[in-house]
This record gives sequence, C-alpha cells and structure tokens, in this order.
Amino acid sequence: MINLLAIDTCTNTCSVSLYTQGETFSRFVQSEKKSSGLILSLCDEIFKASQMSPSALDGIIYTKGPGSFTGVRMCVSVVQGISLAYNIPTLGFSTLELLGFGAFKKYNTSKVAIALDARMSEVYWGIYQNQILCKESLQKPDEVDILGKYFIGVGNGWGVYDNELIQQTGINTCFANFYPKAENLIVLYLTCVNQHIKFSNKLALPTYLRNNVAHKSLK
Repeated sequence: MINLLAIDTCTNTCSVSLYTQGETFSRFVQSEKKSSGLILSLCDEIFKASQMSPSALDGIIYTKGPGSFTGVRMCVSVVQGISLAYNIPTLGFSTLELLGFGAFKKYNTSKVAIALDARMSEVYWGIYQNQILCKESLQKPDEVDILGKYFIGVGNGWGVYDNELIQQTGINTCFANFYPKAENLIVLYLTCVNQHIKFSNKLALPTYLRNNVAHKSLK
C-alpha cells in the first residue's frame, strides 16, 4: 500500500489529507484570516490520528498555485521542508486543476470554468474539460472565454466578479463557495496514475501566473 500526504493552502482555505492502508485522514479549515498558517498543526493532527510517521510517506502531493501569494509560498515551503527532511519525492498540481477535478467529481460535469480572485481586477482563469485542464491564465473578468450554458463556474472569483463573468461567459450556474480540498488531490493522483504522472525528487516549486501567463489551447 502507498502512503501519501496531500497539502493545499493556496486560497483562503487550508486542507491536508493522509492516505494510508486504503484509509484517508483529512482536515479542512476555512477562514478569512491566514488559514495557511494552520497547516503544520493540521499535519500533526493527521499523523497522530493515523499513528504514522512522516518518514513512512511514499510521496507528497501539493497545490503549486496559482492563488494567494502567502498561501502558495506557505504550501510549497511546508512541502519542501518535509520532503528534504525525510527524502520524500513530491508532485505538484495546479490549484485550478484541483478545483476543476473537484467540481467534475461533485457535480458530475465535464465542463468547468474556474475563476479565482487574483486582486487588481483580475482572475486566475481555468477551463477544465473532459477531465483535462486545457487552459490556465490571468485574465480580466470581462475578457475571459465565451463558453455557454453547458459549463458551470466554480471558485471565489465568481462571487467577486459575478456580473462580469456571467455576462462574458454565458454561464448560468456557478458556485462561488466551492473550495480546493486536499482529499481531492489524493483522488486526482490515483486517477492519473495510469497517465504516467510521476513523483520527482526535484525541489517543489510554486506557479505564479501573474509573472508567467501560460495557457494551453482549448480543444
């Protein structure tokens, strides 16, 4: 059996999940304050609950951003610390992919538009379609893709910029209070195993779309 630790602190929520012996131990905290600062205590809680040592981990899965600057840095820093201390390989996923996968799983839809508030009148924008994150970028809310009623919207950007996003996209159904969760990182990894996604011994690194706008063509 594989032992996996999953960590997410990239938004205003903080979650950690431990998968061992086919059982999952999870903690989730939502707060307007710096919830990412709780990550170490949450990690301690699940290791105690599972009676497992960090040294027994086979891999650490984490969200590498985009998201809040402090949250992304906190997530990557904690992952780096545990990884280096116990020589454990890591694997990072986009926060947007995690949200898209979570929405696919919860709402049983193959078409998801993710919007996270990036401040400065911008959103981190992602399109998750047919279980693939096929676009991620930094956008103005009134310049995002025109998508139509068959998509759903998730992420706090839909609460902050709801009028602009709904008018531009044509999406009728959105869930602004839908959050990334570390337990879905576990499921996402286990789902992707057959796609030859591998852990790496390289240093865990963050993704900042504000400095490096990257996207893949929408198919």
